[in-house]
Amino acid sequence: MELQQMRYVVAVAETNSFTRAAERCLVVQSALSHQIARLERELGARLFDRTSRRVRLTPAGAAFLPAARQCLDAAERAAAEVASAVGEIRGRLTVGVIPTVAAVDIPAALHAFHRRHPHVRIGLRVGASEQLVEQVKEGGIEVAFLGLPVTARPEGVGTRRLAHDRLVAVVAPDHPLAGESEVDLARLSAEAFVDLPAGTAGRAQSDQAFAAAGVRREVAFEVTTVDVMMTRLIRQNLAVALLPSNYTPHLTGVVTVPVRDAPVRVEHLVWNRFTLTPAATAFLAELDLPVDPEAGGS
Repeated sequence: MELQQMRYVVAVAETNSFTRAAERCLVVQSALSHQIARLERELGARLFDRTSRRVRLTPAGAAFLPAARQCLDAAERAAAEVASAVGEIRGRLTVGVIPTVAAVDIPAALHAFHRRHPHVRIGLRVGASEQLVEQVKEGGIEVAFLGLPVTARPEGVGTRRLAHDRLVAVVAPDHPLAGESEVDLARLSAEAFVDLPAGTAGRAQSDQAFAAAGVRREVAFEVTTVDVMMTRLIRQNLAVALLPSNYTPHLTGVVTVPVRDAPVRVEHLVWNRFTLTPAATAFLAELDLPVDPEAGGS
């Protein structure tokens, strides 16, 4: 069983196409198909069901895929470790971030890192904090930057607190609250809100604060990420939002109002304690955030 065969299987599984997989792997389709057929004979099982319209994993293929990915990741890490031993940083760096990360300028940091280490393949995944923690645990991403309620702590990963921040109310310029110097949660509870889905860490910060204040609010609009849609809803006076004060300067066409009893969120850096790659170590050093790979953090 060869690494190249595993690479082809992963490519077909991720693209659902032998043609697109061959293009990704820079090989002619016939060669890719031949190698997968050879592997199937060696394993004694078909990995893919092929029809004229689609390609999908068989149960045997679904069982094979995670181990194949782990083997490829291990081989890539081994090559990166050898390069690091002779003074070169190679391999892969995938960074996870929440949309509202503010403690670190991620695009600028990745730009500086790429200039210093051009042989590292850089990837970025934007998502919810709880999803990013799971991806760090699984080794899909090397490091991630999260935002959590002050009472929460990432579990099963190395962690380091980066910053605390209070949330502020975000309203339209012509909203009645736009001219206020300060509001409280009781006053805000009369408004319709746009927020992240229930159960997410980003939503929990506000839900917990309203519960502690003994008031209820209506979340009329749920969005999966803090993006243009959220801002447009606020501008149209359809909703207000609570967002981190260090993030809101990136928004345009809205007004922020301090909240007297505002929720507090903590930004965390997290990493996999067992598979911190040379590229990830170099990236954190670039940010002046060196970590002990096996430490639980603080």
